[in-house]
Amino acid sequence: MNEMQTRRGALIAAAAVGAGASFAASASTPPETPGGAPGFGRIASDDPALDARRRDWEWLVGRWAVRHHRLKSRLTGSTEWEDFDGTCVMSPTLGGLGNVDDNVLEIPSGTYRAVGIRAYDPATNRWAIWWLDARRPTTIEPPVYGGFVNGVFTGDDTLRGQPIKVRFRWSEITSSSARWEQAFSADGGRNWEVNWVMRFTRVAT
Repeated sequence: MNEMQTRRGALIAAAAVGAGASFAASASTPPETPGGAPGFGRIASDDPALDARRRDWEWLVGRWAVRHHRLKSRLTGSTEWEDFDGTCVMSPTLGGLGNVDDNVLEIPSGTYRAVGIRAYDPATNRWAIWWLDARRPTTIEPPVYGGFVNGVFTGDDTLRGQPIKVRFRWSEITSSSARWEQAFSADGGRNWEVNWVMRFTRVAT
């Protein structure tokens, strides 16, 4: 083997060792994760306000047992409620500026699934929330909008062909529990009827 071949072989070997060390270092460095939750990446930015919005829903990441308390008939003067169990599994998307939760609702008439979808709009500084019911998989419900200044999100919808206001409210939030409430108004928001309450309890993994 001549001197040129020997020098070329040494350079190739050095490059291979360097590439292997670089790969090992990158493989041993865990990705940034929100709230310490493994496997959920968050994109950092130079905007503290935007990074704060990425943390808005970190408390909801993971698996939950849900106890539902739901009014059987809405905006009819009904006082008859039904109670049932369910589950919710939430995962971040869009680099932390969105998230999706997969829900199982074990209602007495038959278990079904639904998806909650959330996304943050920096232009309006609001979160939007949509609900997709698996029993009507081609129809996504109109969104509600809001944030965590007071935990309230509101929007417009229809019920039995009439316009209504819809309100979601998150409260009593801890690392292991939370309360969600839905209410409808038929008079433009002057009076509200609470028709659904969910109580969340974190499931240990």
